[in-house]
Amino acid sequence: MTTPTATADRLRIAHADLADALIRFDFEPGEPAPQRVACERLDGPAQAESWWGGELTESAETTGAVWAHGEHYAMVAVSVDETEAGIEATAAEAYQRLLIAVRPSRHPYLLRIWNYFAAINDGQGDAERYRKFCVGRARAVDGAFNHPPPAATAIGTDGAPGRVQLIALCASAPAIALENPRQTPAWRYPREYGPVPPGFSRGVLLDADTDTPRLLASGTASIVGHVSQHVGDVEAQLKESLANLSALLAEGSKKSQREFSLENCEALRVYLRKPEDLAVAESLVVAAGIPRERVLYLRGDVCRRELDVEIEGVFVAT
Repeated sequence: MTTPTATADRLRIAHADLADALIRFDFEPGEPAPQRVACERLDGPAQAESWWGGELTESAETTGAVWAHGEHYAMVAVSVDETEAGIEATAAEAYQRLLIAVRPSRHPYLLRIWNYFAAINDGQGDAERYRKFCVGRARAVDGAFNHPPPAATAIGTDGAPGRVQLIALCASAPAIALENPRQTPAWRYPREYGPVPPGFSRGVLLDADTDTPRLLASGTASIVGHVSQHVGDVEAQLKESLANLSALLAEGSKKSQREFSLENCEALRVYLRKPEDLAVAESLVVAAGIPRERVLYLRGDVCRRELDVEIEGVFVAT
């Protein structure tokens, strides 16, 4: 393994209005924008979630897209309006635009993607909007996308269908994809979950060659193997999700030969299908040792309709 170098953080996440952030996730109400996500903030820090990656070398905003580049990392946000063509075609267009922006750039490697669109569970069987989104994404991505796929989250936003929103962290060098030994890799899900399996890894390990490695956990839910657990019991679902997160952190510790833990969480998001589950979620997250001031609770629909909670986060090694 490469000996860690004594470098400053290449990436840092904070709930603060950083003027030089690569991108700021905004969860407050307002006009649609590539960085504004229509998931109601239920509790947690009021300031935007800012991802800082050093001095910006380039940034721009056009209709439906925002991007910013630093030395090691870049962030790209793409928003595509849904039309009569439907969610599958819109997802394909969004991913085509993303790859056109990323692949020829100085940061061609996709490490982490957030996918947001409304009514994610509408439709039955293979007509469900999430399943059709997966088909559209698979149709648009290039051969490098799945070798290995990036870490990712897919959440249903508030309101009626209107747009597909992608926010991506890109890099000038590849990172280390992670899988969870408690879970089947999402890209190996059996046919019962749709005609195309979801294209994401369970997490990604960044900057393993430095003294500040970071682990970015994908959207994590109450799934063991490929089977949903504790349907109808949000408390048990969140406990299972935290167990999955702990297992992923252990994998990251093995890969980096450093220690990742829940306590060293830099930022965590908890998506709740039902706002009335907030008190239960807050109690369990605090009991797990995750710093309260770093946790954002959002109203969002999990891509599996039978589940009520999903978590994702960023963790710093010690």
